[in-house]
Amino acid sequence: MTVDVKVPRLAESISDAVLVEWLREDGATVRADEPIATLETDKAAVEIAATEPGVLRHARAIGDKVLVGDVLARIEAQTGGAASAASPGRVSGAAASAPSPVPAPAAVPPAQAAASGKAAGNGGTLPAPDAPLSPAVRRLVEEHQLDPAQIAASGKGGRLLKDDVVRHVESGASAVAATSAAPAPTTASAITTAAPPAPRPAAPAPADATAEATAGSAANDERTVPMSRIRQRIAERLVQAQHTAAILTTFNEIDMSAVMDLRSRHKQGFETKHGVKLGFMSFFARASVLALADVPELNAEIRGTNIVYRSRVHLGIAVGTGRGLVVPVVRDAHQRSLAGIEREIERLAGRARENTLTLDELSGGTFTISNGGVYGSLLSTPILNPPQSGILGMHKIEKRPVALNDQVVIRPMMYVAVSYDHRIVDGEQAVTFLVRIKERLEDPERMLLEL
Repeated sequence: MTVDVKVPRLAESISDAVLVEWLREDGATVRADEPIATLETDKAAVEIAATEPGVLRHARAIGDKVLVGDVLARIEAQTGGAASAASPGRVSGAAASAPSPVPAPAAVPPAQAAASGKAAGNGGTLPAPDAPLSPAVRRLVEEHQLDPAQIAASGKGGRLLKDDVVRHVESGASAVAATSAAPAPTTASAITTAAPPAPRPAAPAPADATAEATAGSAANDERTVPMSRIRQRIAERLVQAQHTAAILTTFNEIDMSAVMDLRSRHKQGFETKHGVKLGFMSFFARASVLALADVPELNAEIRGTNIVYRSRVHLGIAVGTGRGLVVPVVRDAHQRSLAGIEREIERLAGRARENTLTLDELSGGTFTISNGGVYGSLLSTPILNPPQSGILGMHKIEKRPVALNDQVVIRPMMYVAVSYDHRIVDGEQAVTFLVRIKERLEDPERMLLEL
């Protein structure tokens, strides 16, 4: 019996995707609910699981565009002892009925052995043999012609991460590069004692030849890589925001002394009780939720000729990953405590880095927070995430001289920015929103009392 594995309904607004990765090879024996392929939509990468146990037969190739309901693969049910006798993905049909000779172990090239030893000694572990590669990792491996089995993996369950590949390339441990750079072996018959002839002086190269060499060198400096579906979608939405919304940005600065003092005094107890570290993002998230209650226009959106005001806050938190910027959503942030917000942010950020976010976790946000400070940004103007009307930008904390009680003192300061859709939000409301953020963070007890 053969069972079709079809492309499921991915989301209400998504009808197509691209097959970016087969997690199990053609002919492999798979279990029910075992991930077999990765589809990439314009919002997220989605793993497709086997519906039944059996032998997997690919029906589509990597790079194919598929629609909801298309047959992605077929699973052939195994009968009798064939399933136990077959080696996953390698033995099928007549080959399973006759014993095959055991090949002698192949000699490992010295360069490959050196790369393997170096990878294992880098503090990581060699990747699990059946660990799938993410699209970003697979792209790097193919570009540099690397063997994934020789790269130390630091991801969960032996999964190879993009940082592992970059670290491997920078260390010069590529077995392929070492093999190609090794000189050809010299045999005894090729050795001669005769003195080599004196070299002739090189003639100057013609101008045309020099120009061609320069052009060829410039061409080698370029690398063309197709945009992923997610990167295409990011580009489309950013351009859409610029074309459809009247975006303005206003700024303020916050003295982070009180938050930093509160965090340093209670971070150990907080982590012990709630099982999560106390970060700055939860303070900004909680302050934003309370400020949005004061300025509801920043939690609204335009639909046609109407303005839709929301009573619930679904807070988007921008997270940078190897595949690009994603914005998982903290649902009902207005109903969560500071500890609850922190736990949910950590959970979503971890799933974003592991490329396991679902479409539901990426959709439905009503307001967004972006933290450019983790990359060292001092000041920026964040772009709206349509159809939202506001986004808060955080930046790095830097000690600066400020006037306090007519005295110049040094304080840890942070610039903050809010970009807003001027069609809904007036300048006064945007400034008021930032002032409410500033007041609550410079006096964190206000958030506990919801003042």
